[in-house]
Amino acid sequence: MKLESLPRSNEAKARKRVGRGPGSGMGKTSTRGQKGQKSRSGASISAWFQGGQTPIYRRIPKRGFNNTRFETKFATINIGDLEKFFQDGDVVTPEVLKERGLLKKQLNGVKVLASGELTKKLTVKAQRFSSGAVTKIENAGGKAEVI
Repeated sequence: MKLESLPRSNEAKARKRVGRGPGSGMGKTSTRGQKGQKSRSGASISAWFQGGQTPIYRRIPKRGFNNTRFETKFATINIGDLEKFFQDGDVVTPEVLKERGLLKKQLNGVKVLASGELTKKLTVKAQRFSSGAVTKIENAGGKAEVI
């Protein structure tokens, strides 16, 4: 076996020169075929494009476990709203909040948040409190009771 009889490697293969006349076998359309999107200059189609049909990620059914249906959602109320709608010494419960129209739904309970200022002495009963809300209620002389 002689060295020149070995098959050529890809590194030594000549670059394809397209559009260099009909004699080259790669002239005229430059190996792009006749018409269509891929024959045009600057054409690039994303790998996930499926010719305008509904993509596979939209055709297949969505299955598997999702935790959102077991999520515990709380209706929220701010300290500032309690300041506006309640008098000094009132007892605030989820039922009273619903009666006065401050809550649309109770969901899994009520959570009191610390947004706003509180100067009135209130007894607030709810399922959850933020730590800031507890300190504001107690600083005003009230009580924060977890139901």
